[in-house]
Amino acid sequence: MRTKRSRRARRAAFRRNVEGYLFASPWIVGFLVLTLGAMLFSLFLSFTKWDAHTPLDEITLVGTANYKEMFLEDELFYKALYNTAYYSFFSVPLRVTVALLLAVLLNQKVRGIAFFRTIFYLPSIVVGAATAVVWSWVFNPSYGVLNLALHEVNVLLDTIHLGFINLPEPAWLESELWSKPALIIMSVWGLGSSMLIYLAGLQSVPGHLYEVADLDGASPVRKFWNITVPMITPTIFFNLVISVIGAFQVFTQVYVITPNHMGGPNNSTLVYVLYLYRKAFDELRMGYACALAWVLFAVILVFTLLIIRSSALWVYYEGERR
Repeated sequence: MRTKRSRRARRAAFRRNVEGYLFASPWIVGFLVLTLGAMLFSLFLSFTKWDAHTPLDEITLVGTANYKEMFLEDELFYKALYNTAYYSFFSVPLRVTVALLLAVLLNQKVRGIAFFRTIFYLPSIVVGAATAVVWSWVFNPSYGVLNLALHEVNVLLDTIHLGFINLPEPAWLESELWSKPALIIMSVWGLGSSMLIYLAGLQSVPGHLYEVADLDGASPVRKFWNITVPMITPTIFFNLVISVIGAFQVFTQVYVITPNHMGGPNNSTLVYVLYLYRKAFDELRMGYACALAWVLFAVILVFTLLIIRSSALWVYYEGERR
């Protein structure tokens, strides 16, 4: 009897596995054909010299020459890597923090809250090119809204005898010093998706925890740090990983917003993917561009693994034992 039952259990488990793979087969086939194949071909091209016009059977193998040139001779490679790291280091914490604060504000039970949630989410569905064009007007040093506002604030400060403060009115995208801060400020515009994910996490926090804290006389700040933040650390972890990956892949905004799509002025906004694009489609060095792509993949993988390994120290899952 036990043997028959075990056989039936194995057959049922096998059927469930087959059904699961059949349901997942469209994604599996798409990944194998459209993604994995392209990745392997890209890895092969990173060891070749190819201009995209030469027939595939005439590709020249160059071994590790592309990687040697990248690490030992190409100064712009390190410039692009630095610009991307600078952008990621400042934009990721800013986006994560602002999205969380907005989600906390939009989690309040007030009339018309659905309208405000919609308003704050709408910018995230606008395509990147359109957003970049709008922000190029905002950052214009002559007639941009931002500098006009800063000028009016300076006039007001001067009127009340605080002119010594004198807020800067930068050239923004035309300045090497202010171009990267401008991109970082612009990155906050499209955080509606992260905000919604935080909002879902906040609404999953058990209400009885706040009720107990109220009985103990805990302040709103204390409840936020001791209840809300620990309970939504899995959500913070997810948004952090996605934000890091997205920051290292920033491209559209920089391509549209910088003069001649070159990452100026003086390569101060030459981010990594833009440099890869220039090598692939401006210079037609497909092999070198593929080598750049695999180095970027390695960098993102390292940072993602570091975040995942560190999650054991700060991510709390409800029900787990510490």
